[in-house]
Amino acid sequence: MSRVCAIWMTAMLWWSAPAVAAATSEPLSAREIVARAQTAAGGETWIHPRTLLMRGHAVFYTPNGVERHERYDMWRVYPNQKGMAHAADGKVRIESWHRGRCVRLITFDGQRSYTLEGPQPPSEADKQWSENFGFGVIRFAIEPGFRQERLPDDSVEGRPVYVVRISDPSNQVTLFSIAQDDYAILRLGFDTSRGWHERLYSNFFRKPGVSWVQPGLVRLYYDGVKQNEIIWTDFELDRQMPDSLFVVTKGDLCLD
Repeated sequence: MSRVCAIWMTAMLWWSAPAVAAATSEPLSAREIVARAQTAAGGETWIHPRTLLMRGHAVFYTPNGVERHERYDMWRVYPNQKGMAHAADGKVRIESWHRGRCVRLITFDGQRSYTLEGPQPPSEADKQWSENFGFGVIRFAIEPGFRQERLPDDSVEGRPVYVVRISDPSNQVTLFSIAQDDYAILRLGFDTSRGWHERLYSNFFRKPGVSWVQPGLVRLYYDGVKQNEIIWTDFELDRQMPDSLFVVTKGDLCLD
């Protein structure tokens, strides 16, 4: 073999090696993608938090215009297990303040839900929670009883994403779009009585010494129409939260 021919063959092998490796490498499974997303979000601290307090402000969009709420806070006590992705669990309190008044309030104390009007009938509360709960299922998604399925890749605001369908033990389904570069969770979607619900997550930030990645901006859509966006500016993990915080009774600050 001539020296020129040998050089040519060596060059061809060198150039083709990456292509061969790429063609023969196994694609990531849905389970692997979810596991990497969990790690990227904060690992064990993020998967099994005890409580979370988030503070920020919000913008609500209506046919009559934009309403800006100067305070939007959420207290959350997390459950140890999850059976239904879109049902209330643990404990939660969400309140929104506009022009110095608490104008939106919803809580769940583990058994009963409350609003500014007081305790809510279970049917109405279940409907409202089913339109909002959904993100937390990804924390449990690789535990027994949950199924993961990889769907065709997509993009979210120009970022390539993996798309994974997660089915909980009750067969409720949630779609997650996970960034291919850093495994950030950029979008979720699930069906509700109000239509297809999507949330977009962006403007992520951290706090020193805390293994937690917090989205600073959450945008909520129903059937493609933006309902509101939440701008989170701070968060606190594992703060003590008394049971009374989630029960709305006379004397509650939101009722003054």
